Amino acid sequence: MAAPLPLPALHATHAGIWIAAGGPNGFDVREASRGEAIARLAETPHILLNAPLVGQRLGYPDVSGLDLLELFAFVHPAQFAVPTVAGLARAVGIEPPSVDAEAAASLIEIAGALLEGLDAEDWAEREGAWTSNATLYRLGWGWAPFVGQRVAKPERGERMLFSRLPQWEEQAERPPPKTLSIPSADAEAKLAKLTGKGSEPREGQKAMAGEAASIFAPRRAAGEPNMLLAEAGTGIGKTLAYLAPASLWADRAGGTVWVSTFTKALQRQLDAEGKRLFPDEEERKQRIVVRKGRENYLCLLNLEDAMQGAFAGRAAVLAQLVGRWAAYSKDGDMVGGDLPGWLPSLFRRAGAAALTDRRGECVYAGCPHYRKCFIERAERAGREADLVIANHALVMVNAARGRPDAPQRIIFDEGHHLFDAADSTFSAALTGQEAIEMRRWIVGPEGKSRGRRRGLAARLMDVASYDDQGGAALESAIEAARALPSDGWLGRLAEGDPFGPIERLLNEVRGTVYARAKAQEAGYGLETELAEPDGNLVSAAVGAMESLEALAKPLAALVRRLEAILEDVPDWLDSQARARVEGAINGLTWRRETLAAWIALLGRIGGVADPDFVDWLAIDRVEGREFDMGLHRHWLDPTRPLARAVLEPAHGVLVTSATLRGTEGWPSAEARTGALHLPGPTGHFEAASPFDYAAQSEVLIVNDIGRNDIAGLAGAYARLIETAEGGTLGLFTAIQRLRAVHARIADRLARAGLPLLAQHIDPIDTGTLVDIFRDDPHASLLGTDALRDGVDVPGESLRLVVMERVPWPRPTVLHAARKLANGGSGYDDRVVRARLAQAFGRLIRRQGDRGLFVILSSALPSRLLSAFPPEVAVSRVPLEVALERVRAKLFGQRVGEAVAKRDQAEDVDPAALFLGDGRIDP
Repeated sequence: MAAPLPLPALHATHAGIWIAAGGPNGFDVREASRGEAIARLAETPHILLNAPLVGQRLGYPDVSGLDLLELFAFVHPAQFAVPTVAGLARAVGIEPPSVDAEAAASLIEIAGALLEGLDAEDWAEREGAWTSNATLYRLGWGWAPFVGQRVAKPERGERMLFSRLPQWEEQAERPPPKTLSIPSADAEAKLAKLTGKGSEPREGQKAMAGEAASIFAPRRAAGEPNMLLAEAGTGIGKTLAYLAPASLWADRAGGTVWVSTFTKALQRQLDAEGKRLFPDEEERKQRIVVRKGRENYLCLLNLEDAMQGAFAGRAAVLAQLVGRWAAYSKDGDMVGGDLPGWLPSLFRRAGAAALTDRRGECVYAGCPHYRKCFIERAERAGREADLVIANHALVMVNAARGRPDAPQRIIFDEGHHLFDAADSTFSAALTGQEAIEMRRWIVGPEGKSRGRRRGLAARLMDVASYDDQGGAALESAIEAARALPSDGWLGRLAEGDPFGPIERLLNEVRGTVYARAKAQEAGYGLETELAEPDGNLVSAAVGAMESLEALAKPLAALVRRLEAILEDVPDWLDSQARARVEGAINGLTWRRETLAAWIALLGRIGGVADPDFVDWLAIDRVEGREFDMGLHRHWLDPTRPLARAVLEPAHGVLVTSATLRGTEGWPSAEARTGALHLPGPTGHFEAASPFDYAAQSEVLIVNDIGRNDIAGLAGAYARLIETAEGGTLGLFTAIQRLRAVHARIADRLARAGLPLLAQHIDPIDTGTLVDIFRDDPHASLLGTDALRDGVDVPGESLRLVVMERVPWPRPTVLHAARKLANGGSGYDDRVVRARLAQAFGRLIRRQGDRGLFVILSSALPSRLLSAFPPEVAVSRVPLEVALERVRAKLFGQRVGEAVAKRDQAEDVDPAALFLGDGRIDP
């Protein structure tokens, strides 16, 4: 083993703080106080793991040091590692520490192993390392001197990042797919091949594969897709059940099937399943493509600007590490791809968002990196792929905007989220933040604004210079956009001094909301119906509408000029300029649709209400601080535009979920997915879960915790987690209560060797929190709605789900309108049952899983218990009884396994099997 690094290390948890230093006889590790730790960090750079998290543990957010995660991201870009001491130890091939007191020394060992890896002949990520480290050294990166000692300067200059990236090539347009059907028998045979010989037969999976083949038959008439709703219980194996016929049709017909999900976790899972379809990696890259919105991908032009000086300080360090990743990334996906989810959080908000194209400012062929662009590569690869793995939002947006790659054969997994995804996609919001983004997109940087933002004139400079009419329309649009809110608008409204017609409208919205809205907790926003507006609001709306119409006209004229250029091609229009014009037309069309929606919303003020829509005024706040305000419009039934824009143009659609029907049956499923609005018939399929829920699970309703007893609630959580020895997912309906419970129990649990992770508290993204939770069977995780769906943690890591309250929907204006239109209180019940079913679904994911679902509220009505599988035992019990049930359910299996082990091994001392509390240790 190499000599320890001459650096101390600091490890901080809720259980304590430890400092380690290498010595002649190994490591000297000792416990330290919080004050001493802060003082030591200020004096000497220490090796840390996740500096923002350490700073939170110490109560000192400005902690700095040598973060091991940054070193790992440099040495092994685009490689996954759980960002814990144990996770990194396994990643570098050393023994993980067994207790917290050993972790500080392990940090030094991990750092040594990573640095030693730089000397290895087979280090795969060597290219570009010396150049990146030289820049990082100039930026003051703490690890740079240590890396520099190991990475020798290459004999020849290293290629720049942008010259190493592969180029995409233009291809002829793919011919339309052949018209053919997939026989059910063929789909079932393909499934058998995918699952492999000797696999456990699952009749439900086989039946679903046969039924799913029906959506690929030729459709009967325009606007009548072959549509199948399939409820496949957890454990059926629905992923392979629909991939089997989908891959067959794509191969035989020469077409593309889009598989749409709601969560990034399922996207990653589907991408992993591709190995079964196409074992060869190169073939898999061509035939399966993951697609997301443009804002998810690294923008190479933004990265170049950041690496050449647009970023400073810590943000510049992040840019260099992202540059290292970009050279080895599979697809450039910064959100849910192979960029470690923990990397941007190490830099807080220092620049990660600025490395993507979040404002739609792409210059397309005008970009020097256009031929290497990750986004363009993904779009083109998707046109040739057999399977495109996307998300609900992208599928809906592409269809709604009439994109040429809008999908025609679609499989919506996690179909119970279709309603919510459509609700978000087809809504409109005229708010201060939305309006200022519109201004920035058109006008570009103003005043002291920094960054790479480019206005419309900069993006169309060469085009406008050749076309006088287009140039005039562009100038008029920029001038009209200056009437939109600008920087400092919130301050002006707070002082009662709005500037321009839109700000005057927002000022009236603010006054109306405060006058009418019911007081809420400080953490929530305020809202009120857009009903019976007073004269000032109506007048402000008229002025704002005139201002928006003045902007819409030159934008429309500009689109017409750009379209005319494409129709009557001038001499100066080369391929790059054409691509830029086409991109500008798409972007302008999107903004014109947004303006049209805003104008329609304003036109409703003072007029007759449209029964198809719900309109309201809102002020968005965080902890009592205003950050946005404006007018909102949602469809009362968003599945109507979903059916018109997405389903009707498609040829075949499968919607599947483990909880698609709920307890209301197929009419409810058809209403929630848009099938109700299609003229043709819809097929139905259902397969119950193969799990033995009666033996594997139990539901406990604890009836002796007071509704507002935070201390009692925290105590219940602590005791349940202690009894389960971790492995607990705690779900909350309010962030304030989550924070209050976490503050009371985190230290107590940590001292018992039970780490507690928390969404909205730990400075770690949700996906990484789930990764850490999955990796450590003694860890527990607290969170809100985002953890109720899409969290797949099979095995021992998740054995107890605890909800602190019945998840009633918030009484918003939108919810009240839908409740009134859909059966009153019965609508609330359907929402709650769906949420309970999804939360319970986190518990049993594989055969052999075992666990309990606990609700710490006696206010759960019996009519809602149908959310759980009918065979599951449901009991209303005091907390003490619940603890005994948890202990018996989770550890009774271990007792049986231990007894069997004892009976089979004659040399085992039976006394050695027992733990101190009377349980049997297997």
